[in-house]
Amino acid sequence: MRQAAFILYPAPVLLNLVYLLAVVVALPWVAWRRFAGGRPVAAPWTRFTGAVDVAAKPAGAARIWLHGVSVGEAQLLAVLAEELSRQAQAAGMPLDCVISSSTTTGLEVAAKRCGAAHAFPCPLDFTWAVDRVLDRVRPDVVVLGELELWPNLVARVRDRDIPIIVANGRMSERSAAGYARIVPLVRRTLRSITLVVARSQADADRFAALGAPHVTVTGSMKFDGVRGDRRAPEVERLRRLAGFAADDVVFLAGSTQDPEERLATETFLALRGRHPRLRLVIVPRHVERAAEIGAMLDSLAVSWSARSRLTDATPLAAGHALLVDTTGELGCWWGTAAIAFVGGSLDGKRGGQNMLEPAAYGAAISFGPHTRNFRDEVCRLLDADAAMVVADGTALTAFVAKCLEHPAWAATLGEHASRFVASQRGAVATTARMILDRLPDPGQPGPETA
Repeated sequence: MRQAAFILYPAPVLLNLVYLLAVVVALPWVAWRRFAGGRPVAAPWTRFTGAVDVAAKPAGAARIWLHGVSVGEAQLLAVLAEELSRQAQAAGMPLDCVISSSTTTGLEVAAKRCGAAHAFPCPLDFTWAVDRVLDRVRPDVVVLGELELWPNLVARVRDRDIPIIVANGRMSERSAAGYARIVPLVRRTLRSITLVVARSQADADRFAALGAPHVTVTGSMKFDGVRGDRRAPEVERLRRLAGFAADDVVFLAGSTQDPEERLATETFLALRGRHPRLRLVIVPRHVERAAEIGAMLDSLAVSWSARSRLTDATPLAAGHALLVDTTGELGCWWGTAAIAFVGGSLDGKRGGQNMLEPAAYGAAISFGPHTRNFRDEVCRLLDADAAMVVADGTALTAFVAKCLEHPAWAATLGEHASRFVASQRGAVATTARMILDRLPDPGQPGPETA
């Protein structure tokens, strides 16, 4: 019986050995990513050792460590961190928030939003790395974004009596089916979670079925994490850089993957003859593909400029398409668009990207049929007559053509979208209150001194 229990509930040393084997197998891939000119793996040595560089915890302040795996989660947790600070300040509570991420782009976003000293790479799930980070960060609460459940991380945090909260908890049917294959380990991990704040009842039910003891539903924080003011200074600056005139119609394809950039460009080429004010902006999901996309634009004889080369003194040349080869700006670029296509949604491999950002700005939105990552949001957008599904490049061209030829219809579609997003806000404030409620009483010793 003891041997069976050991197999079902692997000890930390066994998990470390499994992870070490995985690291050895992955080393050639890590080296290839580092030297092949693509997107490198984020801080592999720092994450392996846990030797992170992070600001010291201020004396007398509570600290919250928030972790999100990549760009979207880092942006969302930055919004949550701002709300946590706002509520704590209103309550006269000294608070310091730090954010970790597992990707280079996620770290860039976290550093830009919260400051480099408050952003650091999340440790790999080795006990020594996690312990070292905990010693340096000294959190009073740990917040995991969406579905970041690492057994050693969760166990070591709870060994120190530090509350763990899953924010904007998301568990798809596919994820639940995968976790069902290792139920004993998942159940043991979830039982150590203080609270799961789920984005929907369906997500909450899946967490509970796998063993999470405390689950609540607040709605999706993504509704609060999106901008919606087209007159915001940062949006206006981008519009000036791009040289967009008041009568230009901007078609923006964002968070795209191959071959979505080509399909968007072909749509632009098919329609610009009849609609000379049509402008094209492409924002790929991964900026390291910019050279590849630029070569594609050249092959189609499209004049284009890279965002990284634009300045106030050298804005976008007239008639050029724009390729955004920088990170962290998509949320503002959506504010320049009248017509939007949200990528990662046509080939069935990625599950779609965040369509709530263009919706908040009131753009006429389209996306492909493969949006499992945002299933609930998509269903509700479609029910609100606030978006269109396009099956392929031909359908995308037809959608953009309809928006151009029937601008009142496009405006109504966008208005429905912005109203829908506005009606769903509030989850961030509720989640922040729940997190602050889990902070230790100021009169009691914190986890690092108890």
